[in-house]
Amino acid sequence: MKKISRRDCLCSGLLLSGSLLLPKMAHAGAQREETLSDDVASLMRNAVNHVNPPRLMFAKPEEGARWLAAMSARLALFVPDDYARKRLLTNIHYESLRAGLDAQLVLGLIEVESRFRQYAISPVGARGLMQVMPFWANYIGKPEHNLFDVRTNLRYGCTILRHYRNVENGNMERALARYNGSLGRTVYSDAVIGAWQRRWQWA
Repeated sequence: MKKISRRDCLCSGLLLSGSLLLPKMAHAGAQREETLSDDVASLMRNAVNHVNPPRLMFAKPEEGARWLAAMSARLALFVPDDYARKRLLTNIHYESLRAGLDAQLVLGLIEVESRFRQYAISPVGARGLMQVMPFWANYIGKPEHNLFDVRTNLRYGCTILRHYRNVENGNMERALARYNGSLGRTVYSDAVIGAWQRRWQWA
């Protein structure tokens, strides 16, 4: 497989979604296919297919500006381009809060899953920033959905994580393990929580 620099994969991928970049492998696990009740599938489908323009979800604009500046500085390690970072962070914050999730925890998950590579593919076929398995499109989306599209991937990933948190009655460690397909083990959830604590916490 041809190697692609992180700058090429992140900046060009985020800014030029129509480019022909080759995907870069990710080494995360994968969600496991499961049977969803009609009610759960309907709720998840509505969440995935309901699209609004992304925006920072803060009570005061100055709080949003402070968060964006702080997170952008931290994300520079993975995404060198300032515009791409801020656009990505706005999408992450919007989709996380829309799903009732902590945006900083989602940042930790993305770091572990793909290291913010838009076109990452795992050995088992999980795709994009949040490493979403393609079978989810048949259950909660549409077969034509592009899981390498940043907003689509985030919307799926956040909806799936919220579903797993609900299944686990609010236990985020177990929800994270389900997300990774490693329920019963703590390596993955420890890695995500560790990334959150180390890099993404926000007072």
